[in-house]
Amino acid sequence: MFFNVLKAKELLDLDDMKFKREILMENNDSNLSIIAIKKNEIIDTHTSSADAAVYVIDGEIELHFDAEKFKVDKGEILMFKKDTEHKVLALKDSKFFLIKI
Repeated sequence: MFFNVLKAKELLDLDDMKFKREILMENNDSNLSIIAIKKNEIIDTHTSSADAAVYVIDGEIELHFDAEKFKVDKGEILMFKKDTEHKVLALKDSKFFLIKI
């Protein structure tokens, strides 16, 4: 077992990149990642191999599922089932946790 205190807002600087992801913990199909994305950038349509939750640390994103879209603001969480196609649009410069379980 390990213990580590992290300051989420200070993790993962984008530098000159539009999008960046870092896996913080991983165990089989489960993992905890932090993602940073610049305003107006898109993470193209994809599926998750596990049930997932997105928790926005800073900024605002929009998740698109088929004809539905959900705005997720700082401090909010959105959960969805595995194998659900979706894409992500950054409405502001944003950082969020992706939790796959």
